[in-house]
Amino acid sequence: MALGTCFRPTAITRTADARSAGKPGRARGLGLVALAAAFLLLGAGSAAHAADLPFDAWLEGVRAEAKQKGISDATVQAALTGIQPIPRVIELDRRQPEFTLTFQQYLDRVVPQSRIDRGRRMMAEHRELLTRIEGQFGVPARQIVALWGIETDFGRVTGGFKVIPALATLAHDGRRSAFFRKELMDALQIIDDGHIDADRMVGSWAGAMGQNQFMPSSFRAYAIDYTGDGKRDIWTTLPDVFASIANYLSRVGWKSDQTWGRAVTLPAGFDASLAEKKVKRPISAWQEMGVRRADGGDLPARDLPAQIVLPGGTGGPAYMVYDNFEAILKWNRSTYFAVAAGTLADALGKEEAGR
Repeated sequence: MALGTCFRPTAITRTADARSAGKPGRARGLGLVALAAAFLLLGAGSAAHAADLPFDAWLEGVRAEAKQKGISDATVQAALTGIQPIPRVIELDRRQPEFTLTFQQYLDRVVPQSRIDRGRRMMAEHRELLTRIEGQFGVPARQIVALWGIETDFGRVTGGFKVIPALATLAHDGRRSAFFRKELMDALQIIDDGHIDADRMVGSWAGAMGQNQFMPSSFRAYAIDYTGDGKRDIWTTLPDVFASIANYLSRVGWKSDQTWGRAVTLPAGFDASLAEKKVKRPISAWQEMGVRRADGGDLPARDLPAQIVLPGGTGGPAYMVYDNFEAILKWNRSTYFAVAAGTLADALGKEEAGR
């Protein structure tokens, strides 16, 4: 699921506004089919040409490609019949704002005390299940719950768009056709594999699905059928949701014997370019330079490779981060997001430590 923030809006910016684009239409005769077939031969994934065809003609090419990939006629019929572009999806894609929040504003919104409190309640409510999953995958329960909380407010805000029409809209649009066409094919395969019906496959305007907001490609790579019922249900089955989050982090390199990082204080005159260039040094080297824990204490004695990040820029909060920080970045490439996910996990961990 290594996805950029533009493809996976967080619960802060995600909208549940799922307005449709009008009544379903039909393919219009053999001329459309022939045109779509020609388009398929010329390269259906081409971003330069996707939007040049009328949507219905373009969709015939999608149907043909899906069948070539072994997706059943029944799935193609159920998922792709009668769909139309969703103007709201294009509007949201075009109007993604420049990121204007300061780091502190972002942190205050993503990790408010109310989310910490609810996260602690969720930890307690699902303690047995989370402990079992932590033991199997080597990912702390607090980190699983932190990502669940940030992505969908613990399953409360999962998106209100049908994924197939949303992805088809973006794949036809032409701006990022190749990416979204591949995601559309993956979504069709998920339906064909029996994990969910097309009508129930809902998510964000960009196609991120379920309580952990996996894109279809990430679902296929990392989602887990933890209950053993034959379905990887990240929409309603919490064991599958939690195990899928844990499996993702484990597979992208989470190290069970390390944390993600910690807040630190920097010495006067610290060379900020070391952070900008992502320079990695042993913890002891940072200690010698005068870097200390946030409370002023010495850094850990364990000599892990570490780097300094300054999400708010020079003069703002500083963090020393380890390899697990990179694992969170593979979930979402935003430094703001990764620090927030670690910060929330730490806050949930404090409650655990006090039990």
